Amino acid sequence: MSQELDSLEQKIDRLVAVGRGLRAENEHLRGRIEHLEREKQALTDRIEQARGRLEALMDRLPE
Repeated sequence: MSQELDSLEQKIDRLVAVGRGLRAENEHLRGRIEHLEREKQALTDRIEQARGRLEALMDRLPE
């Protein structure tokens, strides 16, 4: 019986360790997603600015 309990305890310890590892990985991935979303927004803003400048230049071109 004691051997079975020791085995069960080891399995639980491994499961807890895996859970902690997954939680840490999820936190890291959430941070990466936030960073990439900010970067995407910055690039979208730059594209919109460039589009506005191009439209202004096109308006100044002779027909």
